[in-house]
Amino acid sequence: MKRVRSDTGGDPIARESAGPGGGRSRPRVVVVGGGFGGLAATRALRHAPLDVLLVDRTNHHLFQPLLYQVATAALSAAEIASPLRQVLQRQANATVVMAEAVGLEVEERRLLLRIDGEEPVAIDYDYLVLATGVRHSYFGHPEHERFAPGLKTLEDATSVRSRILAALERSEARAILPPDRGPSALVLVGAGPTGVEMAGALAELTRGTLAGEFRRVDPGSVGILLLEAGPRILPTFHEDLASRARSRLERMGVEIRLGAGVEAVDSRGVRVGGEWIEAAAVIWTAGVAAPSIAAWVGAETDRAGRIRVEPNLSVPGRPEIFVIGDLAAHSQDGRALPGVAQVALQGGRYVAKVIESRERARRFPGPFRYRDLGNLAVVGRNFALFELGCLRLAGWLPWVLWATLHLAQLALFNNRLLVFAQWVWSYFTWQRGSRLIHWRSGS
Repeated sequence: MKRVRSDTGGDPIARESAGPGGGRSRPRVVVVGGGFGGLAATRALRHAPLDVLLVDRTNHHLFQPLLYQVATAALSAAEIASPLRQVLQRQANATVVMAEAVGLEVEERRLLLRIDGEEPVAIDYDYLVLATGVRHSYFGHPEHERFAPGLKTLEDATSVRSRILAALERSEARAILPPDRGPSALVLVGAGPTGVEMAGALAELTRGTLAGEFRRVDPGSVGILLLEAGPRILPTFHEDLASRARSRLERMGVEIRLGAGVEAVDSRGVRVGGEWIEAAAVIWTAGVAAPSIAAWVGAETDRAGRIRVEPNLSVPGRPEIFVIGDLAAHSQDGRALPGVAQVALQGGRYVAKVIESRERARRFPGPFRYRDLGNLAVVGRNFALFELGCLRLAGWLPWVLWATLHLAQLALFNNRLLVFAQWVWSYFTWQRGSRLIHWRSGS
């Protein structure tokens, strides 16, 4: 591996904690990723005799479960993102660094970071917590990403929003300026929770919010097509709940095709089962894959590239390296843990306990046990699904529960206040306040 500059003696964080011998006076925990798991681990270490370095490529914590609402103009980006420095401003032992992790020297216990494209810098660690999350998977077809963006970042969400709104604007312009080709469909690939929630939100946007605003085109006539390669939608939910969600979507005007694997995607649309479907916009909501950081550890991975971990969420043979959230391949009672926020939150808090117990020479906590708090998915207004063991609910009550839990989990009070106010306003007026078309440079 290419040699890089080390932080020893040169990093301001190291200098602040350096002892008489030039070394650090306290152990350092480096947390990679400011998502649910990484932020939970950092916060849980606030009273530990450690220095915590939180590394993220952005300067904010993103509430990913509501990204689809940014993509469908229900919320703005700032309402679901919280500056990491503001979240951690009262935690004296935590420092935030906006940088990209580009490598790992496992034997030397050094993480390689790059800031603004500069030469990588090596930062020493005593404990390393990997909480980078995952990215969307195109199942061996990376060329699809250019035409079918996923939903993992704020940039993804604002790009998708612009594609959807621009498609409607093009339909209106073409109805006025020849040739009039009529509106094309909006296509969603993948009918998991994200795809289902996105489909419901698109139906509300086109059939409700935008109704009557266009002069030549009826947004409600725009087809919304939800494609799923498997035999049913929402495979993580009980079949009865998935069936109710399907009926709800179909009543909202969403067309659902099962066993419909995508064969090709380009600027014109998608090909499914030999049939070419013209699409105004294609959004990818199917599959996840681990980032390259998993390979740096040198540990065993599953088919999606996620790192297989020990019962205490450490890497086998590397007790100082922990993996949490979607990046970890961990099973409980013979079943793989789901890629949901609660798994990451509980994993982050657990790993913090393990690290602190080592430093304070306390009895280690037992193996990590995920406490299932239930599975939720929303399908438009006044309708959601909730499943916890044998308890299965669908309708208004789970919808209220979904809204309450999502508000409570936002990182800052001002985020909760803004989202709540926007939801109330949208509920009674059917209006959406974030309908700007904004293209990134070079788009």
